[in-house]
Amino acid sequence: MGSPAGTKDKGMLMTANDPTRLSATEASAALKAGTLTSQALVSACLERIKERDQDVGAWAFLDAERVLREAREADALRASGAPLQRLAGLPVGIKDIIDTAEYPTEYGCPVFKGNYPSTDATIVGELKRAGAIILGKTVTTELAFFGPGKTRNPHNREHTPGGSSSGSAAAVADFQVPLALGTQTAGSVIRPASFCGTIGFKPTFGYISRTGIMPQSPPLDTVGTYARTIDDIALFTDAISAFDPRDGDMTSSPKPPLSAGLSTPLDRAPRFAFIISPAGAVADPEAVTAYERFASSFGARAEVVVTQLPAEFDGALRLHRIVQFSDIAKNFGSIADKNPGTVTEKLKEAIAEGRTFSSADIAAARAERDPLYDALRPILINYDAILTPAAPGPAPYGLSATGNPMFNALWTYLGMPCISLPLLEAGGLPLGVQLVAARGNDAGLLRVAKWLYPGDGRNA
Repeated sequence: MGSPAGTKDKGMLMTANDPTRLSATEASAALKAGTLTSQALVSACLERIKERDQDVGAWAFLDAERVLREAREADALRASGAPLQRLAGLPVGIKDIIDTAEYPTEYGCPVFKGNYPSTDATIVGELKRAGAIILGKTVTTELAFFGPGKTRNPHNREHTPGGSSSGSAAAVADFQVPLALGTQTAGSVIRPASFCGTIGFKPTFGYISRTGIMPQSPPLDTVGTYARTIDDIALFTDAISAFDPRDGDMTSSPKPPLSAGLSTPLDRAPRFAFIISPAGAVADPEAVTAYERFASSFGARAEVVVTQLPAEFDGALRLHRIVQFSDIAKNFGSIADKNPGTVTEKLKEAIAEGRTFSSADIAAARAERDPLYDALRPILINYDAILTPAAPGPAPYGLSATGNPMFNALWTYLGMPCISLPLLEAGGLPLGVQLVAARGNDAGLLRVAKWLYPGDGRNA
């Protein structure tokens, strides 16, 4: 079982003979050096899954024979002396709303049981071209909304892992796979990362292609990545961020490689704007105390300034809700209408609410996004990142819900890059620290994140 930040147990200790404990970057180096084979790495992941997944339930679909065959093929290619791709031989988990031609894509919904897409999503194709091995499909909530799947928190199986990228977060946190894909429309990458105690990165809106991914709310939907180090996040994200003209929200402007940006550490003390609002009222008091203590712990190593959002943000979460729920009604309404006994009441309620919004409501909610972002620019100019809670508290007890995304929805609405770092704990469970940066400053965000979380603990 995984251990919260700041604790250790025998099951989580790094061992020389257990490849599952290697970061993706370490595993890649070992593969290139010939001290590790892809077959050994994949076999170790499969053994870990066999040992743990009865309790964790992170996987929707696995094909052990296929992935072992692909691992052997990767090893043979390496032995032939062929040039090695960026992710050669590394196993990756794929959230089950992302199309895969060889595996079913069921969207966490019984309505789509046995659905096999005809083609891979763009990013799955990118992963294959980078040499990655698709280990399997990870559990998602119903249509990536709030209906929980079978996944449990790897730190305490009686607590939620979060959602909707529950399986991906839990699998990485539990050392079942070094890398996994998620998506975020409200808080579906950042919140599970916080609850499960791993790193979750949601880049700038439009950074990664969504072609071949189930749309929930296209103005909000963003692909995110899970890993256990910042270097791994950069390596993984770089491999899947090529321009895709079929995704109309991507731009063809060149992106600076994230990995390259990490090669030069910060040469000065960073500046953070510490923001609890606008959802502070729903925060767990113990969690607020943990965040406040953390923000005050840096001393001269960093400048942390308690900051209030401008008054314009008071209704911002409502704007996000209008955009998301109106799109849920548009995209999922007919599914619920045709299958009323199959989908959850939570989804039906969201669809019903989404249908109450007028076209004027929706247009206004979408139009407010850029003016609100502009109101935030003075903070973004003066600070390296916003430091803010990743969730209202640690993972709630029970499995009937996935937790509150209110600490994530604003940044998703504004299209800003965010990352959750497993730096704190509360109530014996992990508690993530969220960093948020300006649109397009993904490389800068990861650079600051690595200063804060170099990989073996925090730098504060």
